[in-house]
Order: sequence, then C-alpha cells, then structure tokens
Amino acid sequence: MFYRVKARDYIRVPPNMFNLSKKESVLKNVRTSYDSYISKELGFVINVIDVGQIKEGVIVPGDGAAFYETEFELLTFKPEMNELVFGKVRDITDFGAFLDLGGCEGMVHISQSMDDYVSFSKDKVLQGRKTGQSVKVNDKCRARLIAVSYKDLTNPKIGLSMRQEGLGKLEWLEQQTEAKEGKETKETKETKEK
Repeated sequence: MFYRVKARDYIRVPPNMFNLSKKESVLKNVRTSYDSYISKELGFVINVIDVGQIKEGVIVPGDGAAFYETEFELLTFKPEMNELVFGKVRDITDFGAFLDLGGCEGMVHISQSMDDYVSFSKDKVLQGRKTGQSVKVNDKCRARLIAVSYKDLTNPKIGLSMRQEGLGKLEWLEQQTEAKEGKETKETKETKEK
C-alpha cells in the first residue's frame, strides 16, 4: 500500500551548498539521503514530496557542514500481506516471473503463475499446458502478496501469487468477465423463454 509519511531527521548540508536557500539545500539533501531508502517500518521510499519545518542549523566542530532538524513528507510503498497489486512483467526465468510493482519488484514462482501445469520456454514465456494461457515480458498482471522479507535490506524479497480467481494477466481477467457476462445473458434469455 502507498502511504504519505511525515518524518523528522537531522539533514547534513555541506558548505558547498551554503549559497542556496536553506529550503532548497535541505530538500536536495533529503532527496539524496532518502533516495531508494528501504526499511521495515517505512517500506520503500518512492519520493520526497516536500520539506516542512526546518529548525536552526547546528555546525559540528571538525565537520564544517550544517545539520538542520527537518520535518519532511515521503511517498512510500509498504507491502502488506494479502494485498492486491498490479505490475508489469519485467523478466521471466525458469523458476518464475518478476513483476515491476512501481518502486519495487516482486517474484511470482512458476508454481504460483497460474492454476495449471506450467512450462518455461527459452523465449521467456510461461505457458499453461491445459489452458494454453501464457505470460510474457511486458504483460500487465494482478497478483496477491503472499510473502515479504526484509532480512537483507539491500534486496528485500516480495513473493506474489496469480493462482487464485480474479488474479493473473489482465487479458485473462477481461476474457473471464466477458465469458461470465455472456453466460448470464444466455441464462436470462432462456429464463424469459420459459
């Protein structure tokens, strides 16, 4: 889920930025400090929205930089269990598909890609044996978050599933909806004829 988070931190502004306005120099350094920041509490920082209150700067002896206690607002993505997410297939390997979720990446194991026996081809395609459905690079999909691990903060793991009803490639979902609507129309027509 995406969140707007208010945070407070001491932001270091080096002497070569003293010629900029306080807000501009602090904003640049907040963006530098929090660019691609990942934590278990915040999740994935997508962007710094704005800087709020900036208190008086403090210079630490031996450093020369100014440190400003600053309030700022972040846009974050914090994955939550069983959350539905939309993503674009970035890569496919022999063990599954990697979905770009917009700010982070999740992995759909081959066994979780569809409710069918799935095979992998060298053309980077996952294909169901019975249904003939396939998943390729750049396909847009809906998935459910089934695992989140922050053990390695430089590379957190997000596990996804597309096996349940209402999940999978968006094209499949449209076909299912059309088929369901067609069936309901046919049943309605048969009921009226009786």
